Amino acid sequence: MKPPPLKDDCFAMPAGVDWTPVDSALAQLRARLHSVTGAETLPLAQAGGRILAQDVVAARANPPYANSAVDGYGFAFETLPEGAVCTLPLATGRSAAGAPFDGVLPAGQALRILTGAALPEGVDTVVLEEDCSVEGDKLAFRAGLKHRANTRNAGEDLGAGAGVLAAGHRLRPQDLALLASVGVAEVSVHQKLRVAVFSTGDEVVDINAGSAGPSQIYDANRPMLLDLIRTWGFEAIDLGKVADDAELVAAALDQGAASADVILTSGGASAGDEDHVSAVLGAQGNLQNWRIAMKPGRPLALALWQGIPVFGLPGNPVAALVCTLVFARPALGVLAGAGWSAPQGFELPAGFHKRKKAGRREYLRARVRDGLVEVFRSEGSGRISGLSWAEGLVELGDGAQEIDHGDRVMFYPYGAFGV
Repeated sequence: MKPPPLKDDCFAMPAGVDWTPVDSALAQLRARLHSVTGAETLPLAQAGGRILAQDVVAARANPPYANSAVDGYGFAFETLPEGAVCTLPLATGRSAAGAPFDGVLPAGQALRILTGAALPEGVDTVVLEEDCSVEGDKLAFRAGLKHRANTRNAGEDLGAGAGVLAAGHRLRPQDLALLASVGVAEVSVHQKLRVAVFSTGDEVVDINAGSAGPSQIYDANRPMLLDLIRTWGFEAIDLGKVADDAELVAAALDQGAASADVILTSGGASAGDEDHVSAVLGAQGNLQNWRIAMKPGRPLALALWQGIPVFGLPGNPVAALVCTLVFARPALGVLAGAGWSAPQGFELPAGFHKRKKAGRREYLRARVRDGLVEVFRSEGSGRISGLSWAEGLVELGDGAQEIDHGDRVMFYPYGAFGV
């Protein structure tokens, strides 16, 4: 089934709002968005990386039967003789994984049993083979073993019918192992979120389109955004580079709306003479121009184009990445059916000095060395090399701060954003 479209006012801020704090913008996105993807059923082997559309319950117990946790010898605990050394006669045969003992073990006897083998009737305890002596058909070991030692109960991990994974969970390799262990052969998952990307600007040149002129730059945003989308498990649709022309921008938006569930643009999101993305969206797409109180990345244009959400990112690659990680990533997760995902940060001691004014939240390119958080030598938004130098971002709050060496700061590794 296809979820309902987003409401036309999903990006509208309350009247009178000028500068939008980061937390308010995130809360707005979280409250107003919902999944826009349908569902499909896939075999387990094809479901890795996909997002569950329904809760999954266990089709059978794990383990499905009581079994031995070690290679050793099994017996009924209550039949052990008293004394410092236990001696039992060995029964003929054995129980192995996939080849269980056929019969009932007589009381007072022991049976050879291997790891993972089903416990036959008459066995509730297993002694490790390294703790035993065997001579002929006799087994001896020291007393002190506990009842049910070295055994696993049926269903001690999960019972049949138990909840396993919830809708919205993105399936990882370890999740596929879990589902297979409880007999789940296929799952209902969300269809992949389709995200279209295009860059704007007469000064921007595709890296594969030839040499850039003296007044031109290579398009750094599109390769970055497309790879981010693929890394997050979505389908990336490359709409190329669009010149600063209102009709061409509108045509690219039409193409995105016809082929994707979401559109990401970079550049042209402000209010200048050549900011055609904002102009076109404002004229035809119910534009909401959010001025986020953050550095880098102040302008963030959000709109619906033919019912498809559009995220207009800044043209500066540093600002484009920060805005994508902070805002677009959790929003795309909601639209894809995974729900809202906040990054996990860590408080670490600073290895730098910084004075910050009140009014804007700041994100600094940073990395950790010898237990201290270092920041890139320049905060300039044009220093793209800092994105590769860094291993994550330091977040500085909205208020004024003065940070000295050793002060605790919040560090978000790139991995916290799924990168």
